[in-house]
Amino acid sequence: MNVSPFFLNLHSAYQAEMDDLTFDSDGRDVLRQRLADKRRQIGFLVQMMELSPEMVAVIFHQAMEFKRPALMDDLLGRDADQFPDWSSLSSSIDMAPWTRELVQVILQAPRGEWFLTLAAGLHYLAGKPVAAHAGQGDDARNDQDEDSDDQDDGDGPDDFDTHESDEVRGDARDREEAGASWLEGQGFDRKD
Repeated sequence: MNVSPFFLNLHSAYQAEMDDLTFDSDGRDVLRQRLADKRRQIGFLVQMMELSPEMVAVIFHQAMEFKRPALMDDLLGRDADQFPDWSSLSSSIDMAPWTRELVQVILQAPRGEWFLTLAAGLHYLAGKPVAAHAGQGDDARNDQDEDSDDQDDGDGPDDFDTHESDEVRGDARDREEAGASWLEGQGFDRKD
C-alpha cells in the first residue's frame, strides 16, 4: 500500500485529535461524550472542513465499514486534488445509520463530497497498522528493491529521508497551529 504524503500528514493530525478527545484532565475516558458534542455542532464544523479536516473527520469515528479495501488503498495513494468522486466510493462503504443526518449536512456544504472522501480515507488509514504506513511501498516496488540490492539509488524503503520526515511533521504542526488559531478567533480557549 502506497500512502501519499497528504494522507500521512493528516493521519498524524487525526491521531493527535483522537488522543486529545479521548481523556479529560483527570484521565477519564470521555471520548463518547466529546464526539457526541462535536456531532451536535456539525453546522459549525462544516466551516472547518478544508482548514482542519482532521478535526471534523473524527465525528465519523467507528461509523464506516469498508467493503472494498483495494479501492481504499488506491485512495490513500492520491493527493487532495486527485480524489475520486464520493459517489464512486460511497457504495463500497457501509455507514452507521446515525451518520445519515451528518452526511446530508456535509453534502450541502461546498466541497462536502471531497471532505467525505477524505474522511473515509482517514478512517480507513486509522484502522491499518502503523508499520504499514512507514514503508510506503507496494509489493511491486519491494520486489524491484530486492532485485536491485547491489545498487543503492537512495530510493528504497530503507533510505528514509529524515529531512522529509521533519517536513511532514512540520506541516502537521503548522496545520494544527492554524486550526488552534482559528478556534481561538472563534472564542475558544487555546489547548496547551
